Amino acid sequence: MSKLQSILTSLEITIQSNGQVPIFSPIDGKKITAINFHHTYEVDEKLTQLKKSFHEFRTVSAIKRAELLRLFAIELRQHKESLSQLVTIECGKVIGEARGEVQEMIDICDYAIGLARMIGGPNLPSERSEHLLQENWHPLGIVAIISAFNFPVAVWCWNSALATICGDTMIWKPSEKTPITAIAIHALFERVFKVWAREHHFQSDCVSQLVLGSADIGEYLVKHPFVHLVSATGSCAMGRKVKQAIACELGKQTLLELGGNNAIIVTEYADLKIALPSIVFGAVGTSGQRCTTTRRLFVHEKMLDKVFSSIKTAYASIVENNKIGNPLSETSLMGPLIDENACQIMQNALTHAREQGGEIYFGKRIAREGFYVEPALVKMQAQSPVVLDETFAPILYVMPYHDLSQAIDQVNLSSQGLSASIMSDSLKESMQFLRDVDTGIANVNVGTSGAEIGGAFGGNKDTGGGRESGSDSWKQYMRRSTNTLFFGKDAPELSQGVKFQL
Repeated sequence: MSKLQSILTSLEITIQSNGQVPIFSPIDGKKITAINFHHTYEVDEKLTQLKKSFHEFRTVSAIKRAELLRLFAIELRQHKESLSQLVTIECGKVIGEARGEVQEMIDICDYAIGLARMIGGPNLPSERSEHLLQENWHPLGIVAIISAFNFPVAVWCWNSALATICGDTMIWKPSEKTPITAIAIHALFERVFKVWAREHHFQSDCVSQLVLGSADIGEYLVKHPFVHLVSATGSCAMGRKVKQAIACELGKQTLLELGGNNAIIVTEYADLKIALPSIVFGAVGTSGQRCTTTRRLFVHEKMLDKVFSSIKTAYASIVENNKIGNPLSETSLMGPLIDENACQIMQNALTHAREQGGEIYFGKRIAREGFYVEPALVKMQAQSPVVLDETFAPILYVMPYHDLSQAIDQVNLSSQGLSASIMSDSLKESMQFLRDVDTGIANVNVGTSGAEIGGAFGGNKDTGGGRESGSDSWKQYMRRSTNTLFFGKDAPELSQGVKFQL
């Protein structure tokens, strides 16, 4: 029995493996199964079901809706190790990071369960006597969730957990590169939904659906009139297509989480014991395939040689001590890229970097089955076109700076605005950075990569402007209604002192 089949058996999930679309593991590049993609008429059928069930689900209290997430979180905890291995097999991230991703699902479920008792709007002071002014929030409708390969389950759960407590129904299109993980996770969700529906006398057959397909199915889903919110994670190019597809549909909302050409500034007041681990993990973690991966490093000219030498030593340790390998191994710090195309894109970027004056260290293709590369360290004199073009691979460009304001301006030159960090023990430098940097996530003495579920996650500019997970992100999954109630006995006053005598 294959490793994949063994995991699915432990989850009590059966997947038909005789489909027309082969699925490959980046661990060795070999086929692990074959599935069928859905047709557009099947998407129509699923959305019709969800439209019908929304009218019932919206009437269920948020507290009872949260009970569905409690049951789901129990299932996730029970099967955490199997699900983590499944994530690793299909997307190639090392097992420790995969466990973190599944834990993130558990955490957002727990967060949303508590949030279910807190969503709502304020009572506001009215300018008129015997009037009550208030904001109310109501379920939005059907949420289409389009997720990417690098976080095949966590991002779906960020969206689905909040959508669930808000009373929306959901349809999920995962990346065509990681459909098996999505099938397994959704099967667990459907399993607990049946238990929940029976306990709460819920009559509809579903509140969530799964559709498998490539970009054409995603485009069909985005344009579908039944969809009220499109939450899409992927490249900036994909985000532009989503925006263009619904440009004339004024009532449809988008929540876009797109690219991030993220940067760290290391000042002359940085503590390198803190800075170096954050830099290396930010650049190497998930094989450079995070939207929050550290891709640009600006180092004060006084610190440049010392910092670059320290990073080079760390990279050499990773490369020479066999820390790049099978991501199921507990000793691996870096697994493969997702596919052959990703390897080629990385090598093309390094060629351009060399042509634009870069000194390249490491970054070679590793001769073994699968899609393994060394992380690349590139010393540049300044930002060139290749530096400003995000490459979804482990390439770290290191550049000197003289003045902090100049360095922040260089960070802000990127068309994306997701995450940036400063490494400094100077309060003045840190506060200037937080004031002036234009990213949605800005950190001090913490790397660019990774985020807690309690804070809103997202970026500005070409990153899309959406916010997922914590804080007030739940508002994107609901519609706002401002209500005025009159409780007096005489005719109510008009606002702004307007007189209308009959």
